[in-house]
Amino acid sequence: MPPIPFNQPFVAGKEIEYIQQSIESRHTCGDGSFTKKCHALLEQAVGVPKALLTTSCTHALEMAALLLDIQPGDEVIVPSFTFVTTINAFVLRGAKPVFIDIRPDTLNLDESKLEQLITPKTKTIIPVHYAGISCEMEEILEIAGRYGITVIEDNAHGLFGKYKGKNLGTFGSLATQSFHETKNFSCGEGGALLINDTRYLERAEIIREKGTNRSRFFRGQVDKYTWVDLGSSYLPADMLAAYLYAQLEVREAIQAKRQQIWEYYYEQLQDWAQQHNIRFPIVPKHCEQAYHMFYLLMPSLEKRQALIAHLKAQNISSVFHYLPLHLSDMGRKLGGKEGDCAITEDISDRLLRLPFYNGLTLEDQARVVASIHDFH
Repeated sequence: MPPIPFNQPFVAGKEIEYIQQSIESRHTCGDGSFTKKCHALLEQAVGVPKALLTTSCTHALEMAALLLDIQPGDEVIVPSFTFVTTINAFVLRGAKPVFIDIRPDTLNLDESKLEQLITPKTKTIIPVHYAGISCEMEEILEIAGRYGITVIEDNAHGLFGKYKGKNLGTFGSLATQSFHETKNFSCGEGGALLINDTRYLERAEIIREKGTNRSRFFRGQVDKYTWVDLGSSYLPADMLAAYLYAQLEVREAIQAKRQQIWEYYYEQLQDWAQQHNIRFPIVPKHCEQAYHMFYLLMPSLEKRQALIAHLKAQNISSVFHYLPLHLSDMGRKLGGKEGDCAITEDISDRLLRLPFYNGLTLEDQARVVASIHDFH
């Protein structure tokens, strides 16, 4: 049987054509015509004042840490159930991570545990919209507002998802996006910083341009540019933006296909899951998910590992997800210990992600479902 991978990067159709146009423009470095097109599309489609493409979501988070002027000793509240770069970008600046547990339903930051973790040193709260399903942003923003704390959304999974009718990425002062090859829209490696609080805009452009006021120079606002702040080279090549633009411009078709895949799994596996005490993703009624992944919550670690092995024997790749950051080697060095985030520890052992990508055919998906039904 041919292999069914967990992920396969999607090609919308015009990527090579647009890359060729970028090459012929003789402007293949950052902030060329395709970068500007991506910026404009994201700003209009998401509803943010400014979007800036970056080389990765990691770098967008690093820019956010610089914009907030994170200093050694500052505290950052972040879910333990996330990718390492969500917090690493802030630890690089000397911040102390304060790991918060997740809700058992959406697997997002548990807002009911938030206030007790806030101290005078808390500089930012970073909600992560896991699987493209929104955190409870109303409560998070209310708590953050009472304490004067900035909120940064890690929206790597959630582009075009919504919370109470409003796009994810528009709630925090800043938000970050990922265009890694595993995401709904990709250019291999890439990201974006979304800026909702325009006070950060001018400095964001400076940080993104190696700490120089080069953007102002190109707009004719200064007659020469110079080093004015901290920064790094966070601009992706315009050829990458060309690849990404080919995907973003057909975003509705991409999302419709992903919804179809998600709903097929849900419908075809529902009875089996109920019979075997296995849980599906929970999407609250006030959330519109981004259809980023489909996962199963197995009854135990042993069952999870057994199903991974069973599918592997059928040449089907399924994978677990995040290991608790507070129990990682680095997390323990920073004070994490077992029991700190009990739900995270439990969920991490039991979660299994099924193959999910735009090129997944109905026949292949039916094969995945049939193999799962054969699992005992």
